[in-house]
Amino acid sequence: MHEMSLAEGVLQLVEDAARKDQFNKVTAVWLEIGLLSGVEPQAMAFCFDAVTRGSVADGARLEIITTPGRGWCMVCARTVPMTEVFGECPSCGGFQLQVTGGTEMRVKELEVS
Repeated sequence: MHEMSLAEGVLQLVEDAARKDQFNKVTAVWLEIGLLSGVEPQAMAFCFDAVTRGSVADGARLEIITTPGRGWCMVCARTVPMTEVFGECPSCGGFQLQVTGGTEMRVKELEVS
């Protein structure tokens, strides 16, 4: 379950921000997860809850925002939506797609008190 190590990384970012900006409590975290990132949102939520216990983010609400997958089709020369990494182009049916978006994961926003 790689979501556990990802959740630990998110917590590290949150704790670094807490030290830098001098806040003591995080009440919500908005996390963008790309559709093609390979991160399972439910597993991420479970792991986030586990790793934040006893931390500055203990009890924080995790809001997951799913960002769409996008790719460039080398056959029809179009930017197209993607739902899987090795899928076919929804425009021409070709399989020469280069992923251009939806693989990222980032902390978008924190709510602190």
